[in-house]
Amino acid sequence: MARGKVRYWAAAKEAAGVAEEAFEATNLDELMTKITENRAELARVVKRSSFLVNGSPVGRRAHGDVVLEDGVTVEVLPPFAGG
Repeated sequence: MARGKVRYWAAAKEAAGVAEEAFEATNLDELMTKITENRAELARVVKRSSFLVNGSPVGRRAHGDVVLEDGVTVEVLPPFAGG
């Protein structure tokens, strides 16, 4: 099981109530389950978000296939408005 930190941006940060937090998880799917437990608004935001793992985009890979290693940083990026 990897230990790391998850960083929240924009609406995800607001829904989480923190900018970042520590976690333990083996893959991205497990991490998403853990961070959204009893956090309905964060779960709603996470469903629409994209993710970076140590700065690399997850893209369309299945979250269960994204293995996390010790010291990893996962960033939760909700859709941004802009122009």
